[in-house]
Amino acid sequence: MTFRTSRRLLAPVIAGAVAGAVAAAGLILPNRMRQADAGPDESRARNVILINGDGMAAAQREAARLHLVGLDGQLTMDELPVSGQLTTSPNDPKTPVTDSAAAATAWATGERTYNGAISVDVDGNPLPTLGARAKAAGRATGLVTTAQVTDASPAAFFANTANRSDQDEIARQYLEVTRPDVILGGGEDWWLPAGVAGAYPDRPAEDRAEASRGTKGDLITEAEARGYQYVSTADQLQAAKGGRLLGLFANEELFQPRREGAGGRYDPPASLATMTAKALSALSTNSRGFFLLVEEEGIDGFAHVNDGVGMLQALGELDRAVAVARDYAATHPDTLVVVTGDHECGGLTIEDTGTADESGEGPFPIKGSSLTFTLDWTTSGHTGVDVPVTAYGPLAERFTGKHPNTHVHDVLARILTR
Repeated sequence: MTFRTSRRLLAPVIAGAVAGAVAAAGLILPNRMRQADAGPDESRARNVILINGDGMAAAQREAARLHLVGLDGQLTMDELPVSGQLTTSPNDPKTPVTDSAAAATAWATGERTYNGAISVDVDGNPLPTLGARAKAAGRATGLVTTAQVTDASPAAFFANTANRSDQDEIARQYLEVTRPDVILGGGEDWWLPAGVAGAYPDRPAEDRAEASRGTKGDLITEAEARGYQYVSTADQLQAAKGGRLLGLFANEELFQPRREGAGGRYDPPASLATMTAKALSALSTNSRGFFLLVEEEGIDGFAHVNDGVGMLQALGELDRAVAVARDYAATHPDTLVVVTGDHECGGLTIEDTGTADESGEGPFPIKGSSLTFTLDWTTSGHTGVDVPVTAYGPLAERFTGKHPNTHVHDVLARILTR
């Protein structure tokens, strides 16, 4: 899709989109959960679905609530019965504000580190990751993202590198070391050598800088030799049958993170909800359980360029994916669902459009109301504010209160490593 100059957006029909994604993946989902559905005790817990709204803090969630479901509505992610807060500080001598690599490393390893690190400590030593430990415990593992599949957040759960930029090395480690069963998202450029275009052509009109750039050989061919089915379109994804699955649906991200009017757009070839449903269908065949990381990168991508239109679209897609996960957990009470953000991006505030301060972006309509709101950005970078966390299922209650971001690892490890 392309952005219009108008700032009005149609709120996504979340239930319909979820139903389509679920039907495509062959899952049967129940009615909406009740607040009383707290899940079984820890001994019965087998599955974990961790959902990251990259760059999402309280203001982003509230802007999405107002715009998508209105003053009296609730996002699916906010309906989860347990809520708390997480701090986001890294262990970096240069800054108290985290990047995605350090934040995801805290989740994946339980140890804070420097910005740019992928599951290595402050001295560069590799740390055990939840993805590798879950696999060692006999569980299926997977990742779904609208970023490159080798980007910082998914990488921290399945790789160890001193620099998040080493994305071809991260891809190699996926195949040869940690072997996640399902890998779905963007970033085909990192899986092929320079000069070898894949399903997506080098230097497309929307971004002439995109081109194959790997240095580890043809990793797509290697993946197929290792038993992965490779897909590159939504139709191929829908038709994929069981087993290991690698899906790369763009050269880089599944969106173009630029300002409206400057080529930015949010139109993933395969939606986050569809990829999530397919991943759950594939991973749930493992009798030992599974770990699935789901990430919506567009929130962060559009916040970096202070584009509220793209950010709200990405938030709507995230909430559709949360609904898929929540409904899966409602019929699989051994499943913990956790929804949070790795950090805040943009220093976002929500303002009344009727005030004298009209420096922000908008107005944006509030669904079901004649009222509007304005989004005001204080930075194009990350900030150090706390992020909300909501959860459903076994051990969800452990997210009540305020915790460091390493707490995510501590809770998830109780399920995944035994």
